[in-house]
Amino acid sequence: MALPIIKTPTYELTLPSQELKVKFRPFLVKEEKIMLIALESGEEKEITEATKKVLGACTFNKVDIANLPTFDIEYMFLQIRAKSIGEISKFKVICPDDKSTYAEVEIDLSKIEVQVDDEHTNKVVIDEQRQLGVVLKYPTMAMINRDSLKDADYDTVFDLMLSCVHEIFEGEKIYPGVDTTKEEMKEFFEKLPQGAFDKIRKFFDTMPRLRHEQEVTNPKTGVKSKVTFEGLNDFFGLASPIIA
Repeated sequence: MALPIIKTPTYELTLPSQELKVKFRPFLVKEEKIMLIALESGEEKEITEATKKVLGACTFNKVDIANLPTFDIEYMFLQIRAKSIGEISKFKVICPDDKSTYAEVEIDLSKIEVQVDDEHTNKVVIDEQRQLGVVLKYPTMAMINRDSLKDADYDTVFDLMLSCVHEIFEGEKIYPGVDTTKEEMKEFFEKLPQGAFDKIRKFFDTMPRLRHEQEVTNPKTGVKSKVTFEGLNDFFGLASPIIA
């Protein structure tokens, strides 16, 4: 005799990058297992594949997960997790004032939003006089690890820049990235002045990011401080929150 099937509720979220509404359901036990196994492995490739598989299943395979910007992935994962195991989550954080005492904080995951830096832009003008510049697209899971690019080496950032060029422009003339070979793109970038490279890197440093600032009180000293949770690593306990 067949066992009864438990129906799961359906919810809706809006992707931060494009105001696209996406229907989703909570994680099932089998999907929690997939993620736990991947996280325990510590392998970036396994974690990425598990994330794509789980998010695809939870959005009824209606979304092209692999080609979403990383901050869409972070936001979607957090919203699904909130509906799966509860919107209020407890975290243990190190108190910034003495950097040794742990305190517990509660965060409403359903209220966490993607934050956008005021100086962020995807259009970077390299030469004002010639109106020469690039328009960049956001990196996807296929292009980048979950970790921040702030500590990435020069070659890593350089290769990512090449992959994220949507188009190069000079005045009204447009050179689409898809019509440019990797060798041509590399030559163009290598001939840029250092200041131009820094301008382009700023696009990655200021990208939209899942971010939340939380006040914490040291149970020993009574001192109140703030810690910052940033990206999936912090929200899923893969790294310590940033001391703000």
